[in-house]
Amino acid sequence: MDLNIKRVGTRSVVYVEGDIDLYSSPELRETVLDLFRKRQQEQIIVNLAEVPYIDSSGIASLVEGLQEARKQNRRFVLVGLREGPRHVLELTRLLNVFEIAETEEAVT
Repeated sequence: MDLNIKRVGTRSVVYVEGDIDLYSSPELRETVLDLFRKRQQEQIIVNLAEVPYIDSSGIASLVEGLQEARKQNRRFVLVGLREGPRHVLELTRLLNVFEIAETEEAVT
């Protein structure tokens, strides 16, 4: 898994490429939580367009990001969900818990 962060105005976009699994999810978790700690006025967008697979540990990392966002009253948006990750979120009944957009441009 590769992570890249791009700051655009008041938002940070985390671009994730590759599978999010037991081995890579701690890096995603730490990246997202670190952004919430350091960038107080931002919304965090996680772009999953290049993620074909996510397991339960990856979902747990995203849930932690969502919990931190809610604690700080900030936005945490998932964009570009492919079929595999979308299906996992449906199975775990979390699809409607997260704010989800098709593209970054759709996040206003």
